[in-house]
Amino acid sequence: MPFPAQDYGCAGWRGEMAQRISEFDWRATSLGAIENWQRSLTSTVQLMLASPVPLVLLWGEPGHMIYNDAYAVFAGGRHPYLLGCPVEAGWPEVADFNRQVMRTCLAGGTLSYRDKALVLLRDGKPEDVWMDLYYSPVAGDTGAPAGVIAMVVETTGRVLTERLRQQAEIELHETNERLQLALNTGAVLGTWVLDVRTGEVSGDERFARTFSFARDKASKGVPREAATQMIHPDDRVLNDNQIAEAIRSGGPFRVEYRIRRADGEYIWVQANGRCQFDEHGEPTRFPGVLIDIHERKIAEQQLVQLTETLEQRVADSIAARALAEEQLRQAQKMEAIGSLTGGVAHDFNNVLQVINGNLQMLAADADDDPVTQRRLSAATDAVRRGAKLAAHLLAFARRQPLSPTVLNPRRLLTGMSEMLHRALGETVRIDTVLSDDLWNVQVDRNQLENALLNLAINARDAMRADGVLTVRATNRTLDAAFCRDKPELSPGEYVEFSVADTGSGMPPEVLQHVFEPFFTTKPDGHGTGLGLSMVFGFARQSGGHVTIESEVGHGTTVSLFFPRCCETETLETVDGTAASIGGGETILVVEDDADVRLTAVEMLAQLGYKVLTASNGDAALEFIDSDVPIDLLFTDVVMPGKLKSVELAERAAARTPPLPTLFTSGYTRDEMVHHGKLDAGITLLSKPYRRDDLARLVRNVLRAGAASADQTADIREARIAACVPPTAYESAHPHGAAKAPRDRSRKTSPKHRQPRAAQQAARVLLVEDDTESREALGELLAALGVACTAVASAEAALPLANTQHYDVLLTDLTLPGMSGDELARAVRRLQPEIRVLLVSGYGHSAEIGAAIPGARLLGKPLDMAQLRTELAPWLDHTEAASWSNVGA
Repeated sequence: MPFPAQDYGCAGWRGEMAQRISEFDWRATSLGAIENWQRSLTSTVQLMLASPVPLVLLWGEPGHMIYNDAYAVFAGGRHPYLLGCPVEAGWPEVADFNRQVMRTCLAGGTLSYRDKALVLLRDGKPEDVWMDLYYSPVAGDTGAPAGVIAMVVETTGRVLTERLRQQAEIELHETNERLQLALNTGAVLGTWVLDVRTGEVSGDERFARTFSFARDKASKGVPREAATQMIHPDDRVLNDNQIAEAIRSGGPFRVEYRIRRADGEYIWVQANGRCQFDEHGEPTRFPGVLIDIHERKIAEQQLVQLTETLEQRVADSIAARALAEEQLRQAQKMEAIGSLTGGVAHDFNNVLQVINGNLQMLAADADDDPVTQRRLSAATDAVRRGAKLAAHLLAFARRQPLSPTVLNPRRLLTGMSEMLHRALGETVRIDTVLSDDLWNVQVDRNQLENALLNLAINARDAMRADGVLTVRATNRTLDAAFCRDKPELSPGEYVEFSVADTGSGMPPEVLQHVFEPFFTTKPDGHGTGLGLSMVFGFARQSGGHVTIESEVGHGTTVSLFFPRCCETETLETVDGTAASIGGGETILVVEDDADVRLTAVEMLAQLGYKVLTASNGDAALEFIDSDVPIDLLFTDVVMPGKLKSVELAERAAARTPPLPTLFTSGYTRDEMVHHGKLDAGITLLSKPYRRDDLARLVRNVLRAGAASADQTADIREARIAACVPPTAYESAHPHGAAKAPRDRSRKTSPKHRQPRAAQQAARVLLVEDDTESREALGELLAALGVACTAVASAEAALPLANTQHYDVLLTDLTLPGMSGDELARAVRRLQPEIRVLLVSGYGHSAEIGAAIPGARLLGKPLDMAQLRTELAPWLDHTEAASWSNVGA
């Protein structure tokens, strides 16, 4: 706790740095507690803080840094780290220089430098800077030098400006030298004589070439008007006036003008001469010479332009640097707040998980007493609100795990129409404006809907529930000019979602803070201040950007920009899997929080599972490396210990048979989320979770693990049949497929098993990632009497196509990893005669890019008649042998 200012002599200190200095813990330095400072030190600091010039005090032999507000601006991103820091540690790139300064001044000497050149790190890169530096010793209470006070004035802008000016003068001097050399070496463009009485001009051969006259005509003389016509129109009056003045006064004639050449271009020349007079003082002849000054004039024009724009360019450069520094400070502030809020959300979610789990178990054990149920319901609602608050914190911190899919903006906004009307009420008119042929975007559907709904509710509040809300989606091609002051955006194609209201608008001082967390203009208790910060974090995590425009009395418009996605829209699937009861499987629960671990164990036990527990990855590894039977690893993402959760999952996957993993976390940080998205193959249960969510995901992961074991065994059997060497994984786990429990009824149940007479039937490679769809299609194909090999991904299908012959490839278009059309092209290269059937919910309108010769696009759902039609060429010799099995 800092002592009151009056206790240690700093009552008169004012400003941001005065506050920072008084609150700094100086006891960790050689200066000691601030209330024990030497009087000389306190008075020097007071003098320094009052100065508008950048000053820094280096106290003691280490040179602990104390500085004023002006120096804090100079320090940039190193402030406030430099406060109290030894000078050599604060500015390591110039440590030798500062060491010499301290040695000299503490010995009683002074130092001063004018335009001292140094190399400092700015924005992580070395940069040449120039400064005026003045160092003087500061006496302590004993009278001996105890510190050094330094005045630091950056002169980089002035030095660079002076260098540019000197360079321009050098270039001008060199141009003049070249001109004189040209004159001395024949850079004369001709000589001429004006007959004042007749008004004719004659000249030599070079004069004729310069004015594009015939040589003989120029030597005899041409009318003065013919020569004048070759002069630039803007220069003719000046030339005529100078000639008239030279004839009147008899003085020297010198004028510069432009002459049009035969190719239409103009060159600069200088005409010099003097009029001659007869004995009566009448003008007779006016001889002169033309000199080429084109290069000099161009250099002069460039110098004038440089001089005119130099000041503006210096100002623009300073303004750009100030803007970059402000953006860096803002980014650092938001990143620091993001890390803080993300950590808070993690701990908060753990607390909510304990509460939520116990509430659900109490609800399951409670009787039908309405009072008890009402209290449990109220507590559960409070947990839900807390989880929503934590989700907003994670969204702002860009730590929420996103599940992006390819979305069609028109379909998304059309589907949200009813929800928006219900949320905003009847008094708000909603206008939806959608451009034709909207591009797709790849974002998390739920988070995008939440963001748009948040913006709509904010707009409703700004309009006091009475006005017009315009929701717009349009294609935008952003150029470099638009992205110049938005470093997070790159030029390219985007889809813009905007929400505009007719509300009261916001003043500039409010507008600059709207994306900061917990900032709100609503009364206490009427808003958390997390809505817009959540939208901001979600957009940035998704590779997009947010802009806001608002003016008092003219409403507000918030726009979200997301990069265009050229992939086909991902069809939305509904998970209808009911929460299942366990069948006695053994689950290893790894959780460092004892309360959360106990809650998870009780919930799993209620669901009918056997449970093993470990408090960290190291303890869990002992179970995994043992012979204890385990069916599922259920682990928190963030754990203490040397072994991290992802590494633990990898060790579990290497078990025989492989052990599937279900992750849980309230804050994933970076262990399994990269670029804002969950890594492939990761199943994550976010805290706090309900018992039903836990039951459903546990069953899904167990079922997927069994299917993966089946697939591994199928590939192994296929390789053995084709005399293909096993893969590296199969060699390492020769019994993996054999030990995994296999539900063979899904592929060859007795009802659909083919007789031996049909062993030479058509061979179909079926690729479908949805388990239920894959099983249904497999049964249809088996009923038609064909031999079907079914796999869940293109990556599993390609090795089979490389080793076995198939007549037909039947694949879904939308697959995890490689898409169905990419798979078809790859398989066609291996087996050019194979028949390709592509299945999609869009049917014939599905987009597959480049055409695949002979490929057919089929719509979902497929039925028996459709399959028979497409497979007719292969069914003639197999149907008789297999049709008797249909319905058996």
